[in-house]
Amino acid sequence: MDTSVIGKGLIAVGILIAVMGVLFVLAPKLPFLGRLPGDIFIETGNTKIFAPIATSLLLSLVLTIVLNLFFNRR
Repeated sequence: MDTSVIGKGLIAVGILIAVMGVLFVLAPKLPFLGRLPGDIFIETGNTKIFAPIATSLLLSLVLTIVLNLFFNRR
């Protein structure tokens, strides 16, 4: 395996980690994230259950489109 391929892979992983860090910092400031219609929140007594189904589907769709734009090899 060529070392330039390993280097490019490490750079890509580093950029991905940096982007994820920024998203974790900015996520609480996004008012709609986690509160979309279709997100399930159940609270009874001491138990809280949160299932962000709609948010997960939206993030999956956005990530699929973005990653296909970057990694589409035709």
